[in-house]
Amino acid sequence: MLNLNSPDDNSNRNSLQDPVPLNVGGEIYTTTLDTLTRCRDSMLGAMFTGQIPVLRDNRGNVFIDRDGKVFRYILNYLRSSSLDLPHGFSELELLRREADFFQIRPLLEEIRHYEASVPLSLRGGPLGAMIMVNVDSKVRVLHFNLRHGPENYELRTCSVRAFTVDLFCTWRAFLALLCERFSYRTSQGLTSPHPCNPRQNRLKLEWVPRPDELPQDQYDKQRYRGLIVSNPEVPQSDDIMNVHWSTCEITDMQGFVEELLKLSLAEGFKVDLVTPDPAEILNCTSLRLVKC
Repeated sequence: MLNLNSPDDNSNRNSLQDPVPLNVGGEIYTTTLDTLTRCRDSMLGAMFTGQIPVLRDNRGNVFIDRDGKVFRYILNYLRSSSLDLPHGFSELELLRREADFFQIRPLLEEIRHYEASVPLSLRGGPLGAMIMVNVDSKVRVLHFNLRHGPENYELRTCSVRAFTVDLFCTWRAFLALLCERFSYRTSQGLTSPHPCNPRQNRLKLEWVPRPDELPQDQYDKQRYRGLIVSNPEVPQSDDIMNVHWSTCEITDMQGFVEELLKLSLAEGFKVDLVTPDPAEILNCTSLRLVKC
């Protein structure tokens, strides 16, 4: 049973001394005040500097009503200032949620870098997950007035190619990864795509690369948008805290299919079906991949 009669702030502060026994969701830990207050502006820092009263169980352990299994990784991070996770760790989402609850901002930042450098397949994922992709492109003729000066306009014509991708994936985490890696370039800056419906596993991408003969202001006037892909570049030291991002514009469908294959194959997917010609996968109109 828990002793819910917390002491006042002064007695609470004075009663905390090393070693500190913790009961986190039924898991028992022993640590130090220095570790628990490493991040002073976090909730743990506030608890163990006396700013927030603590509760104790009937054995005298400080009780924290949170998930106890991933708390060990939070303690390890506070001890070493390094995120040390086992190979194939599959509770990253839970760990991020707990780090967010405790408001440990440096840990949240390191989790973000870790996610950028570790494939989803190494964080767990459903075998048999499937991706189905249909791609299309159409050429449109655009007429516009090119202004040379006051009341001096020239009628111009150019062709633009509009690309459309309809993608379905049974693994929502992979859809989220696509929304992180691909961005639209608009006149207001970069924006992320979103699934068609929060309850559906579908993503639709539509973009129009700007041809050289189309001025930027006319391109923006038509509300066209480009498609950008971002890829992490980890230094040779494999220091996940120093991940840099490189961006590349997708100017044709072959480029998109190539980037999609890089991402999906890295996550453990295998090509299952290519239409119309399996030998010309970059020129496909539909594609199916299955996670093995």
